[in-house]
Amino acid sequence: MPVLHSNILGEGEPFLILHGFLGMSDNWKTLGSQYAERGYEVHLVDQRNHGKSFWSEDFDYTLLAEDLKHYMDHHQIAEATILGHSMGGKTAMQFACSYPDRVSALIVADISPKYYPPHHQYIIDALTALPIDEISSRSKADFLLAEHLHDWGIRQFLLKSLHWVEKGRLAFRFNLNVLATKMEEIGDSISGTDSFKGPTLFLRGSRSEYITEQDLPMIKQHFPSASLETVADSGHWLHAENPGEFLKLSLLFLNS
Repeated sequence: MPVLHSNILGEGEPFLILHGFLGMSDNWKTLGSQYAERGYEVHLVDQRNHGKSFWSEDFDYTLLAEDLKHYMDHHQIAEATILGHSMGGKTAMQFACSYPDRVSALIVADISPKYYPPHHQYIIDALTALPIDEISSRSKADFLLAEHLHDWGIRQFLLKSLHWVEKGRLAFRFNLNVLATKMEEIGDSISGTDSFKGPTLFLRGSRSEYITEQDLPMIKQHFPSASLETVADSGHWLHAENPGEFLKLSLLFLNS
């Protein structure tokens, strides 16, 4: 079984960070460096079908959690703090429930354990419509994406995964063909009986609707020790929109 690709920063207590849907480990480089400066060995992990990790036709949270266990076994990490954003948060939750003795603390960024109906189809449609074989520059890719995606921030996020396969040929690092067919799996809920009793922090963006007050009973059912904090002046990409407060709240939790 292939081992997930990662970028490892610093030395100390292991701290694994999982990106969201269509993202990659590089999205967390700035915050990862800041955790590393505070005495953590930070592993910025690419999940399967993303970044520089392997591609596979199979994709669900049970498999993503197994990938993480295999990664920790390979790197001889007995126990770690796990932080996951959005899709990565679902992976982190599933991993903590499946392998509770491997998690010293859990941080979940702007996602709850519930089922989310597919809602990224407009992004998938925009990416699918892109004539990637005919594009020879990032600016051209941005121009063509803008016809379907008007949000500049989302376009810049997606374009970070664009790379030169060879001279004159660009491609995305995520496996669009497979991910486009896995929207139900990406929105899937954590199994009804799963739970993790260890220290858990949920962080939500003040302008995001991914975690609502109605989700709290379900969060407590799965994560009885969980607390919920709100990152001000931020939406779903709370770690990018207000990294200072995200860092502050997460460190308060980790040091408590």
